[in-house]
Amino acid sequence: MNRLDVTEKIISTKVSKGIKWEDVAKKVGLSKEWTTAACLGQMALDAKQAKLVGKIFGLDAEEQKWLQVVPYKGSLPTPVPTDPLIYRWYEIVSVYGTTIKELIHEEFGDGIMSAIDFSMDIVRQPDPKGDRVNVVLSGKFLPYKQY
Repeated sequence: MNRLDVTEKIISTKVSKGIKWEDVAKKVGLSKEWTTAACLGQMALDAKQAKLVGKIFGLDAEEQKWLQVVPYKGSLPTPVPTDPLIYRWYEIVSVYGTTIKELIHEEFGDGIMSAIDFSMDIVRQPDPKGDRVNVVLSGKFLPYKQY
């Protein structure tokens, strides 16, 4: 057994039981974005959270322990994503990455946007021309220090 096995069990149970990530997040008490990332193996849960997720997805004690292991983050199966939705994010960064970098540096100086002190909100935005995906990423600015 490994973390990938637990992730696959979670996804399988989600599909078979019709579970919504937002409902899982409400029970865990965290955002749907972070909770989904944790259930998909990108974040570590604490013991209490792992027990709640375990109850929802029918995980045994060993599987719950895997939810508490710090994962290898950012693991996609290929260097360039092949899933169309994920690829579009890759495309956004490829096309607009230098613009985002330039504008952040102009506004904040030399540094990075944290993906650790970070939040994300994904909501459906109704639009008469077709609903829109509204994604807000918010990360703490971390300046490079001189030494």
